[in-house]
Amino acid sequence: MDNRQAIGSWLSGPRAAAEEAGADFGYRGEQLGLPEEGPGSIARPGRRLGALVVDWTLCLLIAYGLITDGYEQATSNWTLLVFLLLGVLTVGTLGFTPGKRLFGLRVLALATGRVSPWRAALRTVLLCLAIPALVWDRDGRGLHDRLAGTVEVRA
Repeated sequence: MDNRQAIGSWLSGPRAAAEEAGADFGYRGEQLGLPEEGPGSIARPGRRLGALVVDWTLCLLIAYGLITDGYEQATSNWTLLVFLLLGVLTVGTLGFTPGKRLFGLRVLALATGRVSPWRAALRTVLLCLAIPALVWDRDGRGLHDRLAGTVEVRA
């Protein structure tokens, strides 16, 4: 093996190097019994991030315009509280937030398919902490989804 091959495997990451060696990881969501593509498959990170940006912008506008009346120092705290309420109420009742609906995503409980309000509350509180959302498993689920027993799929 020359240096270019060694650097190439290092840059592509451990998963790509293991797959080149013959390991089969399957597709995202296979272990959960979800389809590989189409409705019901694991949501891709781009769509999830887009939905998060839409939801955060909506909450920012609500906090800025209706609650703090333009007082910028308090707006970020109120935005986080509005985001928490939006997530708990909409995911706990409908299974999606406005941003998720716009991007064609839905949150499901693995056991029942319908997200209960306490699962939605746990998921949203952990999402507000940000760290659990940045730690993903091989299926693309964040730690907040794993702890709440939920999965975000394409609608």
